[in-house]
Amino acid sequence: MSHRLGTGGRLIDRARPMDFTFNGKTMRGYAGDTLAAALLGAGQVLVGRSFKYHRPRGIMASGAEEPNALVGLGEGQRYEPNQRVTTTELFPGLKASSQNHWPSLEFDVGAINAKLWRFFPAGFYYKTFIAPRPFWKHLYEPIIRRSAGLGRAPDAETHDADRYEQIHAFCDVLVAGGGIAGLKAAREAADAGQRVILVEQTAHFGGRAVVDGLEVEGQGAEAWVAAQLAALSSMPGVTVLSRTMVSGVYDHGYALAYQRIADHTPGAEKPRHRLWRIRAGQIVSATGAIERPLSFAGNDLPGVMLASAVRDYVVNWAVSPGKSVAVVTNNDDAYRTALALHAVGIKVPAVIDARREATGDLPARVRAAGIRVIEDAAVRHVEGGKAVTGVALCRFNSDGGAVIETLSCDALAMSGGWSPVVHLWSHCGGKLLWNEAGAFFRPDPARPPLGADGKGFVTCVGAANGELGNEGEAPMLPVWLMPAQASYDLRAKAWLDPQNDVKVSDVQLAAQEGYASVEHTKRYTTLGMATDQGKLSNINGLAILSDALGQPIPQTGTTTFRPPYTPISLGAIAGEARGGIFQPLRKTPIYDWHAARGAHWEPVGYWRRPYCYPQAGETHAQAVSREINQTRKAVGILDASTLGKLVVKGPDAGRFLDMLYTNVMSNLKVGKCRYGLMCNENGFLSDDGVVARISEDTWLCHTTSGGADRIHAWMEDWLQCEWWDWKVHVVNLTEQFAQIAVVGPKARAVLEKLGGDMDLSAEAFPFMDWKEGHLGDIPARIFRISFSGELSYEVAVPAGQGLALWERLMEAGAEFGVAPYGTEALHVMRAEKGFIMIGDETDGTVIPQDLGLGWAISKKKADFLGKRGMEREAMVSPDRWQLVGLETLDGSVLPDGALAPLPGKNDNGQQETQGRVTSTYFSPTLGKGIAMGLLHKGPARMGEVVQFQNASGGTVAARVVDPCFYDKAGEKQNV
Repeated sequence: MSHRLGTGGRLIDRARPMDFTFNGKTMRGYAGDTLAAALLGAGQVLVGRSFKYHRPRGIMASGAEEPNALVGLGEGQRYEPNQRVTTTELFPGLKASSQNHWPSLEFDVGAINAKLWRFFPAGFYYKTFIAPRPFWKHLYEPIIRRSAGLGRAPDAETHDADRYEQIHAFCDVLVAGGGIAGLKAAREAADAGQRVILVEQTAHFGGRAVVDGLEVEGQGAEAWVAAQLAALSSMPGVTVLSRTMVSGVYDHGYALAYQRIADHTPGAEKPRHRLWRIRAGQIVSATGAIERPLSFAGNDLPGVMLASAVRDYVVNWAVSPGKSVAVVTNNDDAYRTALALHAVGIKVPAVIDARREATGDLPARVRAAGIRVIEDAAVRHVEGGKAVTGVALCRFNSDGGAVIETLSCDALAMSGGWSPVVHLWSHCGGKLLWNEAGAFFRPDPARPPLGADGKGFVTCVGAANGELGNEGEAPMLPVWLMPAQASYDLRAKAWLDPQNDVKVSDVQLAAQEGYASVEHTKRYTTLGMATDQGKLSNINGLAILSDALGQPIPQTGTTTFRPPYTPISLGAIAGEARGGIFQPLRKTPIYDWHAARGAHWEPVGYWRRPYCYPQAGETHAQAVSREINQTRKAVGILDASTLGKLVVKGPDAGRFLDMLYTNVMSNLKVGKCRYGLMCNENGFLSDDGVVARISEDTWLCHTTSGGADRIHAWMEDWLQCEWWDWKVHVVNLTEQFAQIAVVGPKARAVLEKLGGDMDLSAEAFPFMDWKEGHLGDIPARIFRISFSGELSYEVAVPAGQGLALWERLMEAGAEFGVAPYGTEALHVMRAEKGFIMIGDETDGTVIPQDLGLGWAISKKKADFLGKRGMEREAMVSPDRWQLVGLETLDGSVLPDGALAPLPGKNDNGQQETQGRVTSTYFSPTLGKGIAMGLLHKGPARMGEVVQFQNASGGTVAARVVDPCFYDKAGEKQNV
C-alpha cells in the first residue's frame, strides 16, 4: 500500500505536521504536501468512483492532468465540489470528501453498473432513451438528472465567503511555464530590456529537471532555478507569478491567467483568486509535456499511476504508491522511475518493456541496480479490485491468450511516452505536425497563431515544442494497446478515459458505427469530455480510432483545443461583480445634490436620473408641469451627464463616421455640430445624437444615455473585425465629463452672469455651433443644441467640476426662478417639438424614413451601414407604419403603447391593427394630451380620426396631426 517514506521529500517540512480529514477520518500530512501526497502518505489509495460504472478510482497523476482524484473540498460557504487533489495544497484543518458513490466510498451500490457493462456501451443512451416516448418524462429523465455530475453542488442558500479580483496587465513577453525552458525565455527577454510576465501554475518553479536531478549550464537544476528566480525578481519590468495558470490565449496577444492566491490559506485577508487580463506583444508557451498512460485491462485500478507521477511523489513528497512497484513502459524515461524507487528502498519486481530490446544507459543502470527487465512484454491485465495485487504479463505482439508470468506488486507505474502541451499554441489557430519518432503532435512553426500584422505571436519552447531532452535514449515504440492484438474481453477492460469510463472497445465501436470524425467520436463516446478535458486520453483515443479506420493518425487529427486549459472559478470570472456591484449603479457627479432635493429617480440603463423634483404637496405630474412651465417661461437646467460621449480620432476617423452615420460627417467643419442617425446592417435605426468636430482628425459623438457602451462596442466591432486597417481610435469619455443643459428664454442671461471668455450672443454663437473656453474659472465646452425647442446651451465640464458649475447656475438663475427639471419634463418638451426618442419611436423594426427623417440620409454617399438594408423591397413599400402626431378629440392622454385596431383577425388569431402609440403625455404648454405614433401610411392621413384601444377595453378617438405640436418654425431656439 502507499506510505510515507522515513526520509526525503524536497518540498515538505516535517517539522510542520498538518491534520486533515478525508470522509470524516483524520489523517496527517506535512506543510508542502499536496492533498494527493498527503492521502497517499496516509495509505489512502481509493479516493473516488468513476462516472458511469462507479469503478474504484485512485490517484493516477501528480498535476493538472489528473482524471480521477476529484473531491468535495471544505464545508458550508467554502464547500466546493470536483477539486483535484493533485493541485490542492494541504493546509491545517482541510476537509475533503469523496464523490459519486452511495452509501459509501468502499461500498457503492452504483458499482452494479460495472457488472452490467455489456448493456452500457458507448452511445447506449442514444439508442435506449428513444421509446416508448412517455418513459422519457417519467422514467429516463428523472434517473439521468439524479445521475448527472460527479460532485454535490453547493447548497442553494450558501454564499461564497471569499472575494475575488481581476487585474489588467501589459507586457512585451508573457512566458507561460516556469520550467527550465520558461525561465530561459524569461531571462533572455528581460536581459533585452523587455517587460516580462513569467507565470508558473504550481507553487514551485523548475519542472521535471529538478525532480530528475538534471544539470543546467553546469549547475544542479535546483540551484540554477533559484539563481534565475532571484535574478528575475530583482529586474525592473519583470513580474514573476507562481500558482498562476495561463488559461487561454486569444486574438491580438490577449491572454487570461488564473492566479490561486489563497486556496492554501482559506480565510486569509486577501483575494482567493485573481484573474489576470494580459495584453502581450509575444507569448511564449513553455508548458512542457504530459506523460501518456498505456491502455491495458485494469489500467484504471487504484495504484496504477503514471511513472513520472510516481517519481514526483517519491522525490518531492517522500511518498511511495506501494511497497512493491512494477514499471511498464515503451520508452527509456520510465527507467528513471525504477531507479528513483530503488534509491529509497522500494522493491521494483521488474520493468516490463514492450520493445524487443531495451538498450542504452538507463536500462543498463536499472539492470546494474539488480532490477529485472522483461523485454517484448506487455501487461495482459492488472489483478485486484480496490487496489493492485499483481500484474499478469504476456507477449506484446499477441492477443493476450497466454500468460507468461504473474508479478506480485501493490502498485504499477506506466509510461506510454510524452505529448507536448500544445493547448496555448492551438487556442488561436496554431497548427500541429505529427512527429512519427516521438508519436506526438507538436507545433508547426510555419503555421503559428497570427496577429493583426499577419505575424505569429505565440512561440513554443522546450518540451512544449517537442524538445523532450531525450537525445541519446533508445527510440520509443508507439504503443496504443497492450497487448497489441488484444482480444475483445481485454479491450473492453482497457480504459482510455477513466473518469468517463471510455474504453478501447468504445472507440472501436464508434468507428464501426460510422463516426469517422474524431469530434463525432468524442461526443458519441464522451472521450476527452471529462473534467481533465482529455489531457491523458485524447492521443491514445485518436490513435485507437485511426487504427480502427485504417488511416494514419495525422489524417484523423485532433479535437479542438479550447480555453480554459484547466477549470477556473466562477468567482474569478465575476471578480468584484457581486452583491451590490453585480450591476453597478452609475451616478452622475451631481447625483447627491439631486438626492438631497428629493428627486424621484428613473432608471436609464445602469444610470439613475431624476424623473422630477416634487416639492411639498406636489404629485409627480404637478412637479413635471411646473418644471416645463418654468423652463418654457424663463429657464431650467437639466443634468445631461449621462449622455454618451465617444471621441473618434485618427486619419480615417471621418471615413469611419461616414460609414456609421446615414449622413456625411467627414465634411463637418471644426466648431460645428450635426445631428446624425446610426442604423444596423438591416437599415433599422439604432441610435441618434449630435456629432461635433473638435479638430481636423477628431470628432465627438453624442449617443443616447443608455447607448454609450453599446455604440462604443459597435464601433469597436467594425474597427476590429472589418476595417482593422483603418487608422481610427475610439475612447468612451462619458463619465469623464459632466454635462448640463441650460434651457429657456433666459438661458443666455444666466450663463453670461457667470462670466468667462466666450461670447454667447446669437451672432457670435449660432445654433449648432460649439465653443471652448471658461465659464468663470471653470473650463467648459459649450454646445448650442436643443432637445426642447427652446434657446439651449449644453455645457460640458470635467466631471470633478460638475457639481460646482451646477450650484453656480442655480445661484445665477435664482433671479429668473431657475428650476432643475427631470427626464419626464425633457420627454414632454421633446414630444411637443416632435423630436423622436430612441426606444420609444424605435423598436428594432423602424427605419429613418418611417420617422420622417429621410432628410438625414445622404444621397451622395456610396455606402453606409444600413444603406442596402433600407433599400429592400419591404423597406421601401408604401404600406409601412409611419410617424404622425395624435390629439385626442376630448383632450385626454392616450394610453402608452395603445394599438389602433382594425376589423378581423390575422393568421394567428390576433386582432388586426393599423398602428400604435409610441409616446404620449399631457402637455402643460398646450393644455391637452399629445401623442406620437406609428400609423399605416400615416402622413397621408392628416386630419383623419382613428380609434385607439384603452385599458378598459373601449376605444379613444384621436385625430392624426403633424408630429410637431410647438413652434414648428423653430423661432424659440434661434434667438
